[in-house]
Amino acid sequence: MIYDSESGDLLVTLAGDAMLTRRLSVFSEQGFTQLADIFRGADVGFVNLEGSVRHWHEGTPGITRGTFMTTPPELLADLKWFGVNLVSCANNHAFDYGEGGVMATVRHLDDAGLVHAGSGENLDHARAPGYLDTPHGRIGLIATTAMFRAWNSAGAQRRDLPGRPGINPITPKTTYRVDAEAFAQLRRMSQELGFEQERTRARGHFYSDKELPPDRDDAIDIFDTHLVCGNGFGETAALDGNDRGENLKWIREARRQADWVIASLHYHQAGGESLKRAKNRTDIEEPAAFVGEFARAAIDAGADIFIGHGPHIPLGIEIYKGRPIFYSLGNFIFQNETVPFFPDEAYSRFDLGPDATPADFLDARTNGGKKGHPAHAGFWENSVAQCVFTKGTLAEIRIYPIDQGFGRPRAQRGRPVLAEGDVAQRILQRIARLSSRFGTEMNISGNTGVIVVKGLD
Repeated sequence: MIYDSESGDLLVTLAGDAMLTRRLSVFSEQGFTQLADIFRGADVGFVNLEGSVRHWHEGTPGITRGTFMTTPPELLADLKWFGVNLVSCANNHAFDYGEGGVMATVRHLDDAGLVHAGSGENLDHARAPGYLDTPHGRIGLIATTAMFRAWNSAGAQRRDLPGRPGINPITPKTTYRVDAEAFAQLRRMSQELGFEQERTRARGHFYSDKELPPDRDDAIDIFDTHLVCGNGFGETAALDGNDRGENLKWIREARRQADWVIASLHYHQAGGESLKRAKNRTDIEEPAAFVGEFARAAIDAGADIFIGHGPHIPLGIEIYKGRPIFYSLGNFIFQNETVPFFPDEAYSRFDLGPDATPADFLDARTNGGKKGHPAHAGFWENSVAQCVFTKGTLAEIRIYPIDQGFGRPRAQRGRPVLAEGDVAQRILQRIARLSSRFGTEMNISGNTGVIVVKGLD
């Protein structure tokens, strides 16, 4: 052995969504510095960098109902100080400041020396892997998102015209099943309101057959929703074949070009029984079915780790063919309440005038902290995972619960520290319970969860 990377040993620390608006390196609580040491001690420190990295003159406000998320470029140094060296840029906030914001993010990450994937000046650049060199091998990252608006997607390059800056999309297509009685009423509504005739007129205009396929007796498209007639009610979701195939192609490319491959997916879509009965978003327990299908396909294509993020709460962990699937580790840095400026559209949603301040907007959208993220502890109790590979094999996963200060003032909450006591146990027990559904056994030792991988499934 002449290279350390031949050993097959690797230590990877993973976290979820990082919404960073404030310094990190000025703090010194023991639980905070110990968490930083977990990142610094690993070969890879990964997060999903949610939002645009930009100065205030870069980009213009896009269209969103969430936070217009901006990270000042100078804070990238603090992220690196913490031990982060690999980031995903494919998420629903990447386009908050338009194409200008996307390209500013790329420039500032490159200038900071942070390896990234998931966005770019055209579709191939957004889909392509980012590569991180470490003492224990080259890491390839492919990052995609299922949560985006159509105009957020990067556009393909042509010989005669440049592509469009944006994110790497993977598009879920949901079909809803309704019973015969409901379907008949939907059909009647579509006919009486003229929707069907409008589709007929559109087919004679500029739309392709793919965009507007012929009407079927057992299916209808209404209010941008595809419904079929069947027994009872339900839904299925499948990924767009081209998006799925292209992302798997780039995973296979990274497998050929790197020692290790990480596949990252940002999504908000939920599934299963909890989708029907959850009273609020923190009660969601299962991802949409397409997430697991794509995760397993990514590992089949060569990914060593699949990391999901976006639900803002921890979900379960699956071991597939000896490789980990993290369905969601939850939030990591949750500082979306200390963005210093919001565009006019954000204020007008709540009938706030030109003299309103960011605090006025934040109070209005949460009804003084009675709804949204500030109202539910589950958004502030999350996790960090560490994967231990030995001789090319996943040997162990360690889960570190993190506390982000639920109930504290805005000026304090959002920065992660290692959780203790009841908070730590609540997080670990949730992850253990949700992981058991995949046949994954997690032992809790003090304030740490441990999954020992015993071999291929």
